[in-house]
Amino acid sequence: MKISQEIIHNVNHETALAYVTLDYEGRFLRRKRLVTNTGEPFLVELPETVSLSSTDGFLLDDDRVIAIKAKPEKLLKVQHSNLPRIAWHIGNRHTPCQVGCDHLLIQEDHVMEDLLNLLGADIEKLQAPFIPEGGAYGHGRTHSHSHNHSHQPTTAIDSADGNPNVLT
Repeated sequence: MKISQEIIHNVNHETALAYVTLDYEGRFLRRKRLVTNTGEPFLVELPETVSLSSTDGFLLDDDRVIAIKAKPEKLLKVQHSNLPRIAWHIGNRHTPCQVGCDHLLIQEDHVMEDLLNLLGADIEKLQAPFIPEGGAYGHGRTHSHSHNHSHQPTTAIDSADGNPNVLT
C-alpha cells in the first residue's frame, strides 16, 4: 500500500492521478487509510494533525498526487436582513461557518437551527461542499489553537510604523 507523508498545495485536479472526497471533519487528519475514486487504497501518515482544503493533495511515496475534493454534506443556508448579528451568534458558539455575500452556511444542527429561527433568520436546508472560514488561529479550524497563556506581554507589529509594541 502506498503512503503519503506530505501534503502539497494548489493541486491541479486535472493532472492529479485520482482524488479522494472528504467531508469537513474528514479533512482534519493525521493518520488514516483512504481509498481514491479509482479504488486504490493508501495510508496518510503525517507528522501532525492538519486541516486540509479542496486545493490540497496527498503526495504518495512514488511521487504521484491524490487530489482532495470537498464532499457535499447537509448544511443550513442562513439569510437575514442583519447578517452580521446572525454571524456573531454563530461565532459566539464557535460554530464553523462559511461566509457568502448574502448568506452564511453552517453544518446542519437542530439546536443552531432553533436558535436561528428564534432570531428570525431564513433557513434553507441543502447539500453542498462545506468550506468554512479558517478563523484567526488557523486554516479551517479554530480548535487546538494556542493563545498566550504564559501571562507575559505579547508583542505585535504596529501597522502605522512597523515597530514591535507590547500589548498588555
